[in-house]
Amino acid sequence: MGSPEQGLKYVHVGGTNGKGSTSHIVEKILEVAEYKVGRFTSPHIHSYLERFTINGERITAQELQIYINDIEELIKDIFSGDQDRPTEFELLTALAFKWFKDKQVDIAVMEVGMGGLYDSTNVIIPEVSIITSIALDHMSFLGDTIEEVAFNKAGIIKSQVPIVVGKIEDRALKVIENEALAKKAPLFNSSATKVIKKTDSGILGCEVDIIGPDYNLSNVFFSLPGDFQLENLVTALTAISVLINKGFHISNDHIKKGLAQLKMPGRLEVVKDNPLVIVDVAHNPHAARAVNESLTRLLPNKKRTLLCGIVDDKDAFGIIKELGQNVSTCIITKPEGPRGDNWLRLKSLWQELYPDKLLVAIEDIEEAVGYALDTLNEDEYLLICGSFYILDKARRMFTTS
Repeated sequence: MGSPEQGLKYVHVGGTNGKGSTSHIVEKILEVAEYKVGRFTSPHIHSYLERFTINGERITAQELQIYINDIEELIKDIFSGDQDRPTEFELLTALAFKWFKDKQVDIAVMEVGMGGLYDSTNVIIPEVSIITSIALDHMSFLGDTIEEVAFNKAGIIKSQVPIVVGKIEDRALKVIENEALAKKAPLFNSSATKVIKKTDSGILGCEVDIIGPDYNLSNVFFSLPGDFQLENLVTALTAISVLINKGFHISNDHIKKGLAQLKMPGRLEVVKDNPLVIVDVAHNPHAARAVNESLTRLLPNKKRTLLCGIVDDKDAFGIIKELGQNVSTCIITKPEGPRGDNWLRLKSLWQELYPDKLLVAIEDIEEAVGYALDTLNEDEYLLICGSFYILDKARRMFTTS
């Protein structure tokens, strides 16, 4: 393929949670500043086309097929017999590099697939690297302790390339700081920038002031709801500061305009107004806690019905413990695919954690959603989350986008 990753500028985004939102914020601000911005993200909710965008526009199905066919021919020529073939994610990463190179993007925002050190995106030398957060996830691959996970994610730190860190606990931060020191990579902590919420528009977003070493912005509308998104915001803005210092022409007006235009499918997304239905891709305890806390603050006077399904290799106990705290009824369902075969384990976990709260088990996702809507009271709303494999089918019932 001729090393298509070379000769392009990048922002490299890793971390346990917040990668997608942080990537989107950086992408949108750069786009408003009139840069041609590629973005590679994963996983998708509905379609592989979601993973490859330029200025928010997805690759077409026809283009994707052409690139896949070209890569398939290369694999046939290079690999034979019992040789290990590249993984799906490695192929998709190579495809992204080639598409961005062919389209001559000004900069590409590349989201790490898993971990960092051994991730296939980690062949680039970016303008800035970002680690959004550290929590226990993918432990069979990344390690059983926060320090082990942090070490793996710190693998994206490159020699003398600035590294931006989000809200990260001290144990993990120490690992990242040591790696940055060893590689002489300047480290920028997003905690130096403060966001002050002025007015709250609930599930539509909020108006904020942004104050920090490089910012003094007032009355900025930020269109992503949830307090956890404010953490992603300051992380993204810290990375934008690094880009500005490297010569990117980004004004305060670009930032304000970009932050008002953000929309993230599957992140506290309202897919129906009456009754209120919200979907979120939270699929580990850290993300589940953020969703629960945000919705408790955003909708304090509404009761919540939870519809969730969790794949077999996730920390179901930790996720259920967080999501069930402010719930009147829980409906469990089976995620799509073989990793959802043990879906009924949630039944015993729920009864152990919340024995006094109503539990309903419905295997088919569409039937589960239908039951939830039929039984929802006027003062209740429905939260659907727990897995990308739930949101794919459930979200299609409400939106065709």
